[in-house]
Amino acid sequence: MASAPATASAEPILEVSGLYKHYPLTQGILFKKQVGSVKAVDGVDFTLRRGETLGIVGESGCGKSTVAKMLVNLERPTAGSIKYKGEDITKLSGRALKAVRRNIQMVFQDPYTSLNPRMTVGDIIGEPYDIHPEVAPKGDRRRRVRELLDVVGLNPEYINRYPHQFSGGQRQRIGIARGLALRPEVIVADEPVSALDVSVQAQVINLMDRLQNEFDLSYVFIAHDLSIVRHISDRVGVMYLGRIVEIGKDAEIYDHPTHPYTQALLSAVPVPDPEAREHRERIILAGDVPSPTNIPSGCRFRTRCWKAQERCAQEVPALVVPPHLRGRGGPEAHDSACHFAEAGSVMRSAPGQVVPTEAES
Repeated sequence: MASAPATASAEPILEVSGLYKHYPLTQGILFKKQVGSVKAVDGVDFTLRRGETLGIVGESGCGKSTVAKMLVNLERPTAGSIKYKGEDITKLSGRALKAVRRNIQMVFQDPYTSLNPRMTVGDIIGEPYDIHPEVAPKGDRRRRVRELLDVVGLNPEYINRYPHQFSGGQRQRIGIARGLALRPEVIVADEPVSALDVSVQAQVINLMDRLQNEFDLSYVFIAHDLSIVRHISDRVGVMYLGRIVEIGKDAEIYDHPTHPYTQALLSAVPVPDPEAREHRERIILAGDVPSPTNIPSGCRFRTRCWKAQERCAQEVPALVVPPHLRGRGGPEAHDSACHFAEAGSVMRSAPGQVVPTEAES
């Protein structure tokens, strides 16, 4: 968990409401006709508070990276709003959009392709100053770049080196330094450590944790590694097929998951303790993830869920605190998009869906 978590009373800095991104599918060469759409993001809602880290997890293809691109306006949403300090940035363009982009920066997934191999480290980190010259006068830019290299743990003397002269972890530090150059308030990190070795992952995560306190940053941290997300996040949202199906504080999601998909995800996390692994049962989901071009009616998880009933095919579950859990309070009472949400444990079995782990077989 982040070392300086935002309180529930902190003001929202990003508010995402009804966010959709559909990519059209067309047929024909001269006369193209739309025959369908890929529903990459299909109704996402969340709030990021000042100083908070919101982790977003899910399987590959669930729409995490598309959400990240829309937050920094690299993709325009099909519908919905993204409010930064109350202003809808999806309706901005020109100078107004440029001003907002200065405050919302991104750290990309692949440190090998996100840096221009023909530019020196000094030019890469200093490039934002060419786009926003008001941030740093020309005579002061080289000094600022050297300071940023020092902040992210690199030798300032590396300023004239090229990306191929660095390791993967060092390149990601350069990417983080570039993201910090304009002193943003929000950083969207799209799987920033997935391409790195485990030991280097820990170094980069600890660096981001320290920088959050030092620069008063708010993070949207996207990853598929549940253990990394828990380490750095204050709140966690779980995505499935274009929507968030469960969201809450890290302890609520990891220790008291209520959505069947979240329970299945957590049951697949490796357990380092041999004794705990012996008594652990894993939830195996039936079938494959449906195509985003043909999403099931009602609850989109129902085709793989052991709790599915007729109601699940007819009604779309709302992302709210389940009515039967509201009165109880406690960590189970958090938003979950399931008609039959129930507090569970990854150590507890799901009827007909549990097989022994490798350690037990």
